Amino acid sequence: MNRSFLIAVCLLVSCLASSVGAQASAPLSVAADIFDDKALIVGYTAKLSTATKDLLLAMINDDELNIHKKTAAVVVFRQKFASQAVSKEKSIVERVFLRQLQRINSVYFQIEIMRALLIIDRYRYFDSMMPLLIQRMDHYEPYVNELAYAAIEDILSVGNQRPREARIVLNTLRKIFFLTRKKIAKEDPSQAKLRNKLQLLRWSIKVLGVDELKSLPPEVISLM
Repeated sequence: MNRSFLIAVCLLVSCLASSVGAQASAPLSVAADIFDDKALIVGYTAKLSTATKDLLLAMINDDELNIHKKTAAVVVFRQKFASQAVSKEKSIVERVFLRQLQRINSVYFQIEIMRALLIIDRYRYFDSMMPLLIQRMDHYEPYVNELAYAAIEDILSVGNQRPREARIVLNTLRKIFFLTRKKIAKEDPSQAKLRNKLQLLRWSIKVLGVDELKSLPPEVISLM
């Protein structure tokens, strides 16, 4: 992996990590919002289901396009073409996705781009993208939590259970749990946010071994 690419990815991850903190502290959106983001993205995804690879890439790379259409284009590209990207084409797709990830501040769009990049090159992007996806499971908006957890499940369910990846998941969760340990005892483990994090924690412990439980806050162990 060349030095310039590593620097670019590190800068990008730093910018995205900063945006996570801002999103986590944002106020709850109004329930009766004029626009239903989930419905719009799902609707555009259905309309674009037969779109060609070139059209989808053009839409994703169009800075003037409606964000819901751009997000839907990423979803369709991921579903139909991400796993097929090879050699020169793969490099072009990665550049487009990384550019858009840096430019677009929509959390829906960012999650779908990161999910697609993990499919395109899991080894290259796991240590930078997976922690960001896990952090977005704490977003104030339920749909964002849903998207982030679905993306993580999708990635972890494919291929062999890798200790390197389990370590990244565990370390990210451990940081989150230690930061929120005072609140955990009061939370209901059946609630989606906590339940999903515990599911990922169990997965990482299963791969790495039960000795890893010793490194967790006692409040978390009691919930296991």
